[in-house]
Amino acid sequence: MSAKAGIIGLGLIGGSIGIALREVGWFVVGQDLDQERENLALEMGAIDTTGTLEGVDIAFIATPVSSVVPAVLKAINEGAKAVTDVGSVKGSIVEEVNSPQFVPGHPMAGSEQEGIRGARGDLFRGAAWVLTPAEITDDDHFANVRASIVQLGADVVVIDADSHDELVAVVSHVPHLTAGALMRIADDHSQEHRPLLRLAAGGFRDMTRIAAGHPGIWPDICIDNSDAILSVISEVIAALEKTKKNIAGQDRDALFKELEQARTARVNLPTGVPDDIDLDIVRIPVLDQPGELASLTRLATEIDVNIYDLEIAHSSEGERGVVIMVVPADKSERLLGGLMAGGYRPSVRAME
Repeated sequence: MSAKAGIIGLGLIGGSIGIALREVGWFVVGQDLDQERENLALEMGAIDTTGTLEGVDIAFIATPVSSVVPAVLKAINEGAKAVTDVGSVKGSIVEEVNSPQFVPGHPMAGSEQEGIRGARGDLFRGAAWVLTPAEITDDDHFANVRASIVQLGADVVVIDADSHDELVAVVSHVPHLTAGALMRIADDHSQEHRPLLRLAAGGFRDMTRIAAGHPGIWPDICIDNSDAILSVISEVIAALEKTKKNIAGQDRDALFKELEQARTARVNLPTGVPDDIDLDIVRIPVLDQPGELASLTRLATEIDVNIYDLEIAHSSEGERGVVIMVVPADKSERLLGGLMAGGYRPSVRAME
């Protein structure tokens, strides 16, 4: 019998999850407040049917941030075995949902296309998908959610909720707001200089592309993650003030150093998983208790070790287990060092 998923919220992300899951053999049940959207999801092949989420292996909550908590509780009450979400703010959601079945998540993927009509099955391939499990999160539910996301082609990153909100303010929220500010400035100038927007070159279009996204989700995001966003906006203002000072002072060397630092950082952004790589299998004896798997995967993220596969083997006595990680061979020593520093006793062998 094929695995069964549920999706609440059939927009761009929810629809894309449905299409991608069905492509790898899942049976998908969908729900949306808009019946027309449900019908369109059925026509597009994003879901198999609509209805209750009773008995689904994993429920994906793909609603706006302000609706995530009630949707998570709804899925649990309807009988979903595990529940995850796609909200771009995690701290407030984790605080409100206290259930071992909930594995908070956030795929770092999107499109200028809006709604279910923009959904596509390859949206998450090569994208980072963040999971922020709480201490109470059940390890088996976490492992199952992680495995389903890997099936969609995403690269799973595990961090705590507060760190997620701080980091996403830097790489997602403030960039969107900054792109919006640049577009508003250009629009204001175009009122006086009609040819201006026609002269917009590739660089300007690349920088402001994300401003074309639907604005409806952003007020909730800005309010829910206000502390982190305000802090990063202050950093952006300070950085621009420094650049402004260097330009005013005609300090070519300082300007060059700023631009060179930015260039170096940009060209060294991660570009995905190599096609041909040597792998090691790391086995880690653990106490069979909630939170162990989340702690280990979070440690791997912190020391920059990619996990290509993950499994937890439970002991028949129920007190101990073994976590099995498949990692790059050139990073296994780093992982072993971090694990031993944390009191674990791991072993490693090359993957044949």
